[in-house]
Order: sequence, then C-alpha cells, then structure tokens
Amino acid sequence: MPEQSKDWWRTAVIYQIYPRSFADSNGDGIGDLPGITARLDHLVELGVDALWLSPFYPSPQADAGYDVSDYRDVDPLFGRLDDADKLLAAARERGLRVIVDLVPNHTSSEHPWFKQALAAGPGSPERARYIFRTHKPNNWESTFGGPAWTQVPDGEWYLHLFDAGQPDLNWDHPEVRAEFRDILRFWLDRGVDGFRVDVAHGLIKQADLADWHYPVEPLTGPATEGIRPPMWDQDAVHDVYRDWRRVLEEYPGERVLVAEAWVSPAERLAAYVRPDEMHQAFNFEYLEAAWTAAAQHEVITRSLAANGTVGAPTTWVLSNHDVLRHASRLGLPIGTMRPRGIGVGDPQPDLVLGLRRARAATLLMLALPGSAYLYQGEELGLPEHTTMPDEERQDPMFRRTNGEQKGRDGCRVPIPWQSDAPSYGFGPTNASWLPQPANWAGYALDRQRGVPGSTYEMYRAALRLRAQQGLGPGSLTWAEGPEGVLAFRNGDVYVLTNFGETPASLPAGARPLISSEELHADGTVPTDVTVWAVV
Repeated sequence: MPEQSKDWWRTAVIYQIYPRSFADSNGDGIGDLPGITARLDHLVELGVDALWLSPFYPSPQADAGYDVSDYRDVDPLFGRLDDADKLLAAARERGLRVIVDLVPNHTSSEHPWFKQALAAGPGSPERARYIFRTHKPNNWESTFGGPAWTQVPDGEWYLHLFDAGQPDLNWDHPEVRAEFRDILRFWLDRGVDGFRVDVAHGLIKQADLADWHYPVEPLTGPATEGIRPPMWDQDAVHDVYRDWRRVLEEYPGERVLVAEAWVSPAERLAAYVRPDEMHQAFNFEYLEAAWTAAAQHEVITRSLAANGTVGAPTTWVLSNHDVLRHASRLGLPIGTMRPRGIGVGDPQPDLVLGLRRARAATLLMLALPGSAYLYQGEELGLPEHTTMPDEERQDPMFRRTNGEQKGRDGCRVPIPWQSDAPSYGFGPTNASWLPQPANWAGYALDRQRGVPGSTYEMYRAALRLRAQQGLGPGSLTWAEGPEGVLAFRNGDVYVLTNFGETPASLPAGARPLISSEELHADGTVPTDVTVWAVV
C-alpha cells in the first residue's frame, strides 16, 4: 500500500451512490451494479476519492433495501455477487476505493433468523436474537410513524424502530455479535475498503425499555438538552465498534468504519470516532444548520473542536438519500424546519435561490478541513422532486404516516445523464422506478459538461483545487469579517461566504481561485456566494 494512501479517509471526498437510481444497464427501470461499473469514469472525471454504495443485498425492498434478508449476496434486482466483484475490481483499477452499506440495527422480517424466531415460538433461543416481549412494554413510536411494536399470532410483540418489516436485533446476544463479525470479514475478504454503518447509534437499547414522551429524532427537541432517548446513543454501543475496529485492523490498506449516527451535541458524536472505534461520523448538525453566518460559524467551530479532542477528522455532508436535497432545502425560508419530504400542495422551494445557495454551501463545505461526502446528482445541481404524485411514492414513511410525511422518494429519483435519451440516459428504456420530473433534461450531464459556470464544472474545479491546495489536511483559522459574512483561512486559501444583503469585499490584493457565482465588476462578492482566493 503506497505511503500516500495511509489515513486516506481523513481527507477523502466520497461519493454516495444510491444503486437503484444511478444507472440502469438492462432497462428494467432500476439501477444496478453493472450500470454503476459502466459509469465509474464519471467519478474519476469528477475527482472524488471513493464511492459509498447504499444497500444492494437481497431484500423484499420494504424500505428500499435497508431491510436485508441476506448480508452475503446481491439482490437479483442489482445483479449477482460476481457483478459486485467486477465493480470492486473496476474501481480499484481507477484508483477509487469502495465503501458498502451495513445495516446492523435490524434485519428484514424475511431474514432466515426472523422466520426461525416466528416458527420457534415464545422463549426460544431463536427469538432471543431479536427483541420480543410477552406484552407491549412501552409507548415507543417508529421513526417512520405509527407504533414501534408489532404483535405476532402467538401474542408476543417485537420491536421495530423503523418499518414492521425491519425487526430490531438484540445486540446483547453473542450470536448477533458473532454473525456481524463474520459479515464484516466476508466483504473485507472480497476487497471492500470499509462500511458505512446504518443507524449506528441505535443498536443498544436502554435495558428497562422506558417510555419516551418526546420526538424520536435525537437532533431535535429535548435530546439536544441532555435528555437521551432510551432507543438511541446508549454508551454500550461503543463496545460493538471497538470490537469491529479490531476486525478491520486484521486487514491491510486502511479499511474504515463510517457512522450514520444522528447524535448531538457534537461531543457525543465525537465518541464514535475515538481512536479505537470508527474512523468517520457524518456531521448531521452541520447538515441541519441554518443558512446564516452565525449558525454556520457555530456548528463548524463546535464540530472541529469536538473531533479535535479525539484526534478525528470532521466529516462534512449536505445531502444524502434520507434528506431533502440541499438545492431545494436551501430554497426554503431561512429558519424553516427541514420537512420530511415535499409534495404537491406543499409550500415549494425557490429553485433559483436554492441552487444559488447550494452552490455557495458546497464551496464552503469543500474548503473545510477533513473529509466530505457528496450525494449522487448534487454535482448536477439536482433539486428535490417536490411535485411527485402521491400514488407514485414508495417510501414506507409516506404509508405509515398516512401521507402526513411525504417521505424520501423526492431525493431518490433516478439521475439524468443525457438530455434527449430515454429516461434521460438513466437506462436504455423509458422505465424509471420513480418518475423523473419534466425539467430533468436541463440538469443532465451532457448539458453541463464543458459548459463554463455549470454546476458540474464548478464541482470539478473545486475538487481539483481542494486537492491542489491541500484543503482536506489543512486547518481552519477564522478571519474577521462584517456582519453576515463568514470568512476563514485554510492554508494559503482565503474563503468568504456572503450571507448578508450587501456585497462583501475581499482583502486587498486577493486573487480569486473559484466562486460559486460571478463576482461583481468591482470584485465584490454578491449575496449567497462563496469565493476561494489567495491573498
């Protein structure tokens, strides 16, 4: 392993691929592994270091593959195990690392273990792998809406913090722990570079399963005031990740663990990336921060300080498969609580303002020291599909809340590659598992490649400059600026984002390297614009 690859994860830009929506090779309307392999050169051209694949395992698809029935194979929707091996080899040839999703909080209800649990009956060793109780023990709600407990025909109840088709595993059981150590080794032996761990904060539940009278989202409400929900972020979860870290360290080449942990404050999140646990944890407080200079300054400062205490990099993210795309989220009025989906009849984001702010937010994020994640299609400036007909929606969140929450389908629409092709180049036919908006052609890659000022070319230029200027391994020093302006230095690069209503001035003699929109003729920075400069 070359020396420069050591600790690659500390500064990497990692691109999330949602397999069913990236590229469809066979025309069935669902993206697949051969489709991804055929499009890997896009990632090389873009300039990222690695890709993260959302689940492709066998699954009934009750929650788009996050309900896994077999952790050691590939769902026929996406191809075969051989296709996964070919993808890993093709990525390696291009210098791209591959991280795969791991879903350890719950299995599918179609997993052999859960079928055995139902067949074996109350009090059986098979049921002990899950969380069964003779009586419904508490008032917990599913994060998808509705109760978190479902009764089976013999009268017992099982816990599912998500869909009823996703029964929670009992992580106090040694068989569960042994099984996942083996699953880690199965994929490490095939050459994956690491795992993004779904619901990393949820594996251990408070022993007494106490009632919970607040929202189940730990980044909102009382959880941020020190009241920890009994189903999230229990201290014993860290024993699991110390165990996993030892497994990864049996393998060469800097294999990594990445936590999807919706945990606050930043100090609690930092516990997941202590030297003997995970390598990265998504910074969701940053994703949720308001589009103001004060809010951004606060969350960046707190994040860097908290991770600094444990010697970990900060991992920045603006969009993923579970949240509104930031090109739409930032088009909502500042201070709006992030909705869980937007549909027909809902207040609509300002598309022009949203993209302008999204471009500025992206340049701000990519200038920060640490690692960054991009979500497929954001390099095209894709907005959320906010007018999807309700009858087309597939997210269990929509169903379980009786449509009160529109869910996550809007950010999962297959992405456009070619403006005049069937399904905008997503596949060889017009088939698309979710409907693509009528305006998708304008965002297609072929409309943006080589076009100065396009969002795609801005991303390419920013990633190239980020590497050239050493921003990932750099350090941040805040600079003085007028109210409404955020400014800092990272090495030789001066970064300014203007959140204010009036143009902002760069330091005397500053030479701009890149800006999210054109600067004024006098060199000042317009509102909702980020610029990198050397002074």
